Amino acid sequence: MQVPLLDLKAQYETLRDAIRPEIEAVMDSQQFILGPKVEGFEAAICQYTGAPHAIGVSSGTDALLMALMALEIGPGDAVVTTPYTFFGTAGSISRTGARPVFVDIDPATYNLSLDALEQCLDACTREADGTLRLATGERVRAIMPVHLFGLCAPMDELLALAKRHGLFVIEDAAQALGARYPGREGSRHAGTMGEVGCYSFFPSKNLGAFGDAGLVVCNDAALADRLRALRNHGGERRYYHRWVGGNFRIDALQAIVLGIKLPHLDSWSARRRENAARYHAALQAAGLLPLLGFPTRPYADSGEPHHHNFNQFVLRVPRRDELCAALSEAGIGHAIYYPLPLHLQECFADLGYGEGDFPEAERAARETIALPVYPELPEASIGYVVETLARFYQPGR
Repeated sequence: MQVPLLDLKAQYETLRDAIRPEIEAVMDSQQFILGPKVEGFEAAICQYTGAPHAIGVSSGTDALLMALMALEIGPGDAVVTTPYTFFGTAGSISRTGARPVFVDIDPATYNLSLDALEQCLDACTREADGTLRLATGERVRAIMPVHLFGLCAPMDELLALAKRHGLFVIEDAAQALGARYPGREGSRHAGTMGEVGCYSFFPSKNLGAFGDAGLVVCNDAALADRLRALRNHGGERRYYHRWVGGNFRIDALQAIVLGIKLPHLDSWSARRRENAARYHAALQAAGLLPLLGFPTRPYADSGEPHHHNFNQFVLRVPRRDELCAALSEAGIGHAIYYPLPLHLQECFADLGYGEGDFPEAERAARETIALPVYPELPEASIGYVVETLARFYQPGR
């Protein structure tokens, strides 16, 4: 049996007849840049998430970069984030000239550790005006939590820390559109709780485009105006540039595809949760749960049905490299997110981090593996994956 990590063709087959005429209409119009299709998709995202403002952009990474630019974060500044995430998180900080500051992760959720974050902020020098400074001199301006694998970070506590220290919160919700956080102020969408929230529509995301695309949401109208200008070279009207921005525009074609897919997002994410539950039952029946680290679901009993969107289904496993070989031999797709934490990447060597600085992030990088969980995954395929795991870990069974 062949079980791909992700089967985008299965999803497309259900939407082909809806998507193709809309794409052909844009091709006939030859109006590809921004315009009413983009505005319509942005309005739909506002309605879906409850965010007052949505700005479509060229990718999730560009969404993060633009958010930092809009908040005027740059040289001499620092942003605190996680070392266990996709490169674009820290890469966007570095591209502004600011310094990425890493703190370790919670081993259960893989999101930022609140204890580590608080220790990092408390170790900074506080000036008379409340400014936090690193020992290296940079001013700490923001926290960038990542809602990793579709699970929201502990935002109530994180927002309280940010407020206490006067910091912006930029949510990297690239993997978490549709996930909701059951906090003290009620259930809120990932990306809508800080000053800015950033989404990715890379094809493998729960809501995937036909290429790169992203989006920024915010609550402040003036900030939204600045973001719209920055995505278009910093100009509020053609050839007149108030700021130095970039070409961060989303294509109309991508907005059409995403707008057609958006009404299906919640049901697709629900199927991912159902598949995760099937894995749990099958692993338990096989006696594998004590051996394998199953994804933690801290909000599962909150009453919020969208507590996790399982953009990735990630297990902790012993003998991972050997397991990868066995899965490949069995025709089962898998991936490692992420094999080398960001603080050990060559391009960040000048930050001065070394092996052992963030042991939980390093352990996750050594032990985790992602297995197929996409909405159209047949139940028989889940059984086959678990059978393969059982043969590998229980060869005498």
